[in-house]
Amino acid sequence: MKVRYRAAAGLTVLAMAVAACGGGGETKQPNAEQSKQAQQQMSETPSISINAVPYEQVKDGGTLTVAIGQWPSQWNGQHVDGNQADTAFMLDAFMPQLMVSDENATFTANPDYLTDVKSEITDGKQVVTYTLNDKAQWSDGTPITWKDLEAQWKANSGENEKFKPASKDGWDKIESVEKGDSDKVAIVTFKQPYLEWQGMFNRGTSHLLPAEHIKTPEAYDKDYLQKIPVTAGPFKVEKLDEGTKTLTLVADDKWWGKKPKLEKVIFRTIETPAAQVNAFANGEIDAVEIPPGSPADLKRAKEVPDVDIRKALSPNWRHITVNNQSEFLKEKSVRQAVQYAINRDVITQSDLKDMDWPLQTLGNHVFMNNHKSYVDNSGDLGKYNLEKAKQLLDAAGWKQEAEGQLRKKDGKEMSLDFVVPAGVPYAKTEGELTQAMLKEAGIGLTIRPVPDDKFFTDFIIKGDFDLVPFSWIGTPLPIGSLPQIYKTGSESNFPKSDDPAVDKAIDAAASATDETQAAQLANEADKLIWDLVHTIPLYQRPDIQATKKTLANYGAEGYKYNNWTEIGFTG
Repeated sequence: MKVRYRAAAGLTVLAMAVAACGGGGETKQPNAEQSKQAQQQMSETPSISINAVPYEQVKDGGTLTVAIGQWPSQWNGQHVDGNQADTAFMLDAFMPQLMVSDENATFTANPDYLTDVKSEITDGKQVVTYTLNDKAQWSDGTPITWKDLEAQWKANSGENEKFKPASKDGWDKIESVEKGDSDKVAIVTFKQPYLEWQGMFNRGTSHLLPAEHIKTPEAYDKDYLQKIPVTAGPFKVEKLDEGTKTLTLVADDKWWGKKPKLEKVIFRTIETPAAQVNAFANGEIDAVEIPPGSPADLKRAKEVPDVDIRKALSPNWRHITVNNQSEFLKEKSVRQAVQYAINRDVITQSDLKDMDWPLQTLGNHVFMNNHKSYVDNSGDLGKYNLEKAKQLLDAAGWKQEAEGQLRKKDGKEMSLDFVVPAGVPYAKTEGELTQAMLKEAGIGLTIRPVPDDKFFTDFIIKGDFDLVPFSWIGTPLPIGSLPQIYKTGSESNFPKSDDPAVDKAIDAAASATDETQAAQLANEADKLIWDLVHTIPLYQRPDIQATKKTLANYGAEGYKYNNWTEIGFTG
């Protein structure tokens, strides 16, 4: 499969004091004792925390109300404009996922949609046979068949450039999707063995959509634009309210699987974390995410009566994306200078201080700190080095005439912009810290707040930024993120980087058939990505959820996919 990373604009926080952070040097690199403490805290953080309760012990009925930070316009999660964490979160409740992951990142067939799945090597090619559940059907009464899998492949493979998938990885490795013994059997043949095939046809790549609504570029763009015409899950749409930005789901009486415990699910758009915590404290919502950079929100949530704070290690990470095509950043040496001038430890400590989370920077673009294949590949570039930054800028022709002045080249001052979603205070704080650091190197930085709901579609996707902070929300299969995020030409390669050596290393990792070899090759690719300065990793993002104590089978899922039939209340 292709690891589908969901872009989630850090929907969050209370601004943090910048006082002690100044420029790059006032907050020092963590000492050995601090690093040891962070590693110990990392090892003690659980892989899942959802108040797991057997289905039979969850009461029938009830309404779950939760908040999202970004209201989508595009409900086709495969589309580059629909590739957002909040969208995927909502789709989980009413769209198909053929394979699902547990907390150990182990994938199994989802019995609601598959009765069998098998992967075999035939004549050197990998053949995956999906046997669909006879009862599985779309809400319009159309059976779910092999044609739906075929349409998803054709739309996302990259063969037709009029389609705009968030990623074509995995799909571009498929040779054919054919009918088996019946319409309920799909035979997927890959051009070569593909290690991460389990992540296809689920939230890792995107939920399955009906062929009728994605088979043409026009349908792919418009059929799920501001509407949800067809579903196929335990819940169905009762009301999609664009005015209040609220989605209301009810249990689908045509659902063929295990009856969901909840009667209704309401997703309310509440854009700021402080407002979300207020809603939780007032009993308006039943659970709330506590994002990084919001210790005051965490403290307030802990004070709510009968609250349960659930946290887990997830495949999600915070970073700064660096536009490789912007006027000032086209030269790699200049991007490296910017990297050296940014003290990642300062930003990490600012965002995570008092969050009950390990203060540990991330040294890898692929594997999280707690992953067995994690290696710190950041090298010298990952270390704050103001003098090195100045040397590189001097060598690139960006001269500083006097201390405190901006550098100039050909009469032009070097000044970057830092685009942030207006409703995310901690993103602004990250900008203020970066601004102070770059100033010491003679680089100007303007913080540019933009509307939250336009942050991705109008700025990140269009490349209208120099530097931009956000979070990648990952899946249990991380290697597939390489071609999606970093390969030349990918819709999700937001910096528009173009490096043949990186592409070659990515292809090698993505084509490996042995897990150990794939991890080694992914780490080799990661070293090149560090050198390229495509993205500046900050830290493994906290997964902290405050919920009502009686809420069962919901919370900090880690690598596990939600099972919406089992979520409910115990009292």
